[in-house]
Amino acid sequence: MPHSEPIKAVRGMRDILPDERRFWRAAENAAREVTGRFGYEEIVTPIVEPAELIERAGDDSDAFVKEVYRFVDRGDRRVALRPEATAGVVRAYFEHGLDKGPQPSRLYLLGPMFRYDRPQKGRYRQFFQLDVEAIGSASPALDVEVIELARDWLHRIGLRDLRLELNTIGDSKCRPAYLELLKEYFRPVKEKLSRDSQQRLERNPLRLLDSKAVEDAPHKMGAPRITDHLCDDCARHWELVQRLLNSANIAYELNPYLVRGLDYYTRTVFELFPGGRGGQQDALGGGGRYDGLAEAEGWASTPAVGFASGLDRVTELLATTDKGAATQPVAEVVVLPDGDLQLEAAEVARICRKARSTVVDYDSARFTSKWRLAEKAGARWVVLMRPGEAARRVARLREVASRTDTEVRWEELPARLA
Repeated sequence: MPHSEPIKAVRGMRDILPDERRFWRAAENAAREVTGRFGYEEIVTPIVEPAELIERAGDDSDAFVKEVYRFVDRGDRRVALRPEATAGVVRAYFEHGLDKGPQPSRLYLLGPMFRYDRPQKGRYRQFFQLDVEAIGSASPALDVEVIELARDWLHRIGLRDLRLELNTIGDSKCRPAYLELLKEYFRPVKEKLSRDSQQRLERNPLRLLDSKAVEDAPHKMGAPRITDHLCDDCARHWELVQRLLNSANIAYELNPYLVRGLDYYTRTVFELFPGGRGGQQDALGGGGRYDGLAEAEGWASTPAVGFASGLDRVTELLATTDKGAATQPVAEVVVLPDGDLQLEAAEVARICRKARSTVVDYDSARFTSKWRLAEKAGARWVVLMRPGEAARRVARLREVASRTDTEVRWEELPARLA
């Protein structure tokens, strides 16, 4: 055969290996547990959505213009790989009549998203998210419920040192006038701003507030704050969100420069960071209220609030803070047959699996080498099988920690391993 180069993963995509998956399972299991306690139900939406749905959800934002994977399928339909979950969840909520049931509808989703972003540590072109959505209520108490759920989930997986940053960005009543104030403020210094901010000034001036460019920093400091320009409804909502957080003993920091990257957000916005760390790039997740999305998709105007967290970043942080999980054994029991005992070893493994996770080392290496490998693998027990003992349906059960052996009948192994 002609020689060819090995085929590797597509740039920006990655394999999640077994040692890493332990952290992912912990995060996913905790997500299902915590969302269940709050009364949220799991929903699964397609990875492929109509391109128009994604474009309506973010047609004015820079990220959607540059980063969405779009293509035309064999049916000549314009489709896209979802860059986030919210637009699809809102579509499903209306398309399947969830808006006709009890409100709000509390939903969560775990799954992959896609963005043609520059790959870097913690940021991939295929990435995974926990997405939580509460659709059908404008209550500020629901904003706080979602924040509390997000915090509880991160606490549940061991990330207890967190910093919550909070802001409001008003709504369609008061934000337009505020955006004009921002334009008036930044126009005199336009030439001193970063290239991205110069391009955003007229189209999306709110994004200048969360710019990380060094050139923009001195000009942001004196920018008008939206909290000074809220309409009465938004001001009441903002005040109640803070009162509810205080009553729940949830600490937070007000950040007037916090805005969300997607354009359908209204009122409350928030992000959660590891404690002691700064910078938006380190956020473990964030969300807020998006009362304008349903109407943008062509449905009836419907209030909603949500939260999303990147599991890639969360699990990478878990891996650096909890090394113990990375050394968990593949199996608690290793069956080591000596000689040609493959059939017998398979039967013993089936028996042991009634009580513990079990693997068989079928390798023909020397018995002592097998034992050392089993010990290094972190197994709690080793079942030693020799031809003479196997004929009597007995084996030696060795506890790795104490190195003590006991002769045990095969049928008694589950009770001894329990």
